[in-house]
This record gives sequence, structure tokens and C-alpha cells, in this order.
Amino acid sequence: MKTIYFECNMGAAGDMLMSALAELYGGADEAAALLNGIGIPNVKYEVRTSVKCGITGTHTDVFVNGATEHEHMHDEHHHHHHHHAGMRDIEEIISSLTLPDKVRADAINVYRLIAEAESRAHGREITDIHFHEVGTMDAVADVVGVCTLINALNADKIIASPINVGSGEVHCAHGILPVPAPATAYILRDVPIYSGSVTGELCTPTGAALLKYFASDFCPMPVMRVSSIGYGMGTKDFDAANCVRAILGETEGGHDKVTELCCNIDDMTGEAVGFAVRALMEAGALDVFTTPIGMKKNRPGILLSCICREEDRDNMLRLIFKHTTTIGVREHISNRYVLQRRDTTVTTPYGDVRVKTSSGYGVTRSKAEYDDLEKIARENDLALSDIKIQ
Repeated sequence: MKTIYFECNMGAAGDMLMSALAELYGGADEAAALLNGIGIPNVKYEVRTSVKCGITGTHTDVFVNGATEHEHMHDEHHHHHHHHAGMRDIEEIISSLTLPDKVRADAINVYRLIAEAESRAHGREITDIHFHEVGTMDAVADVVGVCTLINALNADKIIASPINVGSGEVHCAHGILPVPAPATAYILRDVPIYSGSVTGELCTPTGAALLKYFASDFCPMPVMRVSSIGYGMGTKDFDAANCVRAILGETEGGHDKVTELCCNIDDMTGEAVGFAVRALMEAGALDVFTTPIGMKKNRPGILLSCICREEDRDNMLRLIFKHTTTIGVREHISNRYVLQRRDTTVTTPYGDVRVKTSSGYGVTRSKAEYDDLEKIARENDLALSDIKIQ
């Protein structure tokens, strides 16, 4: 199973995660071309080499109108004004970009985590939240950049270490706050965190939200066959190397936990049930299926079952209640064991065919992509059984 492991011994920030992923993607030139291809107005990514404590890694500078975040902060301080943006502004900016649907949805969902945390921390409605440190184009570029690189790397699983959040106090737009800042602490609830000997804010709200959204578990590094390692460097200097290390490799098979959400339905048309199933699958459900059942008063009904990742549960619940007539959903947590999957392309006399190979637990099996076989069969007036895959 293709896995990315984030080592967060010095916390995490958006630019550090993006820089570590840039090294996994192939290096500075390749990553810069991908990121600048996003086309965020007035934004340019510059991916460069950075050295911390003798370790060579990568740092990504985001230039907005030709200036970096720190230059903008100095200019704002000098002129005594700040640019604030609400959640609706952020969504409009991200929605205006030419992005794959998954990347756009991921970026907006990450910002919603931040907005909810700011809302809880300051006791205000989400619609009234105006971002300060995280509400700039620099942070939008960080979030969209990380989501773009993760989508391009196409890992089957993302996990992270427990997060060092730092200690002491942090100065922000609201005044002096304890580390971790309240919004960061809220985002990282249910995540293992700790405070080491370093004084300062090591994990930013943006870094916390990206890790909370993408990582399915926070644990020691699993057994992996490592293929590449990326070092994403921060801007500050400490006694320890200020970096996030991202490790890309293969894990044998896979073991994780999944959530199964179930509900009984007896008053929906088949078309409406089909629409709900499609909406759940498009939102990232691992599987959705229906089973005919008999209900009370001898009524025929449908059992709708949605299998999803634990972190997607709340979104799936919202969609089930939105698209079905149910008034109650049951939840079951299950262990899931999966084979390692690998996609290859096989050339045939009729064209290329994608082949999925699954292996692990002592077995290996391959299966051609049905859509490719159907296309060849239709275009060449063949039976599916006539198409031979070597």
C-alpha cells in the first residue's frame, strides 16, 4: 500500500508540509511547475534549497504581488492595516481556481476546519469569523499547494507521528496566547500532541488542519519499504532541525478502521435512493450498497449501508440526512484488512488497458479495468472474452 508518513517532531506548518511533499514529488523544478500551474492570481511559488542543522531540505516561498508573507507582515505593521477574509471569501477564491474537484473540495474542507476552530475559540458564528494569520493569500496558497501535491502523489494512506506543538506563548492579532493557540488546540483534539523543550509555536493552525484532515492515524512509523524522503524546512532556527520529514513507501497490505453507517428506508423511490448512493460515492465513501429488507407492518424496504473512513463520518452523516428520508443512522466501527494495490498499463493490439494488481497476505491477483475493455470491445465489435491481456 502506497503510504506517506509525516514525522512531526518539530511540529508542522503549511509551507513545511508543502516543501516536504515537493521533495517527494520529484524536486524543486517539478514541484514549482506543478504549483505555479495552479494559477492562483498574483501568486508565485519559489521552491528552493534550505539547510537546517546541517540537513539539506526544501523551503517553499510564496510571493503575493512580488512579496513574501514576512514582507507583507512588515508592510502591514508599518501602515497599521490588516487584510481580513471571511470563510465565504476563502471559498470564492478557491472555487475560482482551475482545480480537480477533489483538490478543490479538500482545500475548502481544510479551511472549514480552521473556521470552526476559530469560531469555537472566539465564541462567534462561523459566518462572522474573519481570518488573520491564516486568512491571507499566502495561507490559501499553502493549503491549495498541499492538497495539489497530495492529489498528485496519489497515496493510498497518509499517517503522521504525534505532533510536537511547542511551548510558551505566541503573539497574534488577538494578543498574547498560550501555545498551542486555542484554535490550534481545538483542531488537534483527539490527536496525540506533546510539548517538548522548544519554546515557541511549532504547529500552526494551517499545519494542524492539514494533518487533521488528511492523516488517518497518528502513530509511530509503521514497517515500510521506503522509496523517497522529503525534508520540509521552516523559517525559524532552533537547536533541533526545524523540519517536517515526509516518508513515502510501501506497507505490506493494510490494516485500518472504517465506519459503517446504516439506515432503514421504506418511503423513497428507487431513483431517489440511487441519487443518494451516487452522492455518497462522489463525496469519498469507500463503498455504498443497498439491501432489500422486510420492515414492520410487512412493508418492503431498503437497508442503505455506507462504508467510509472515520474522518469522513460527519460529512457522510450530513449527506445521508440530506439525501434520504431517514430520521436515524446506526454506526459500526470495523477493522479493515486490505491488499496492497498497484496500477499499471498494458499495451494490447487494440490500445492501452489499465490493470489493477492487488497483493499481500500471500496472494497476488490482477484485473483489467472494465471501462477500458468495454471501450475496446465496442470500438472493434469484439466480445469481452476476445480481448487478451498479457
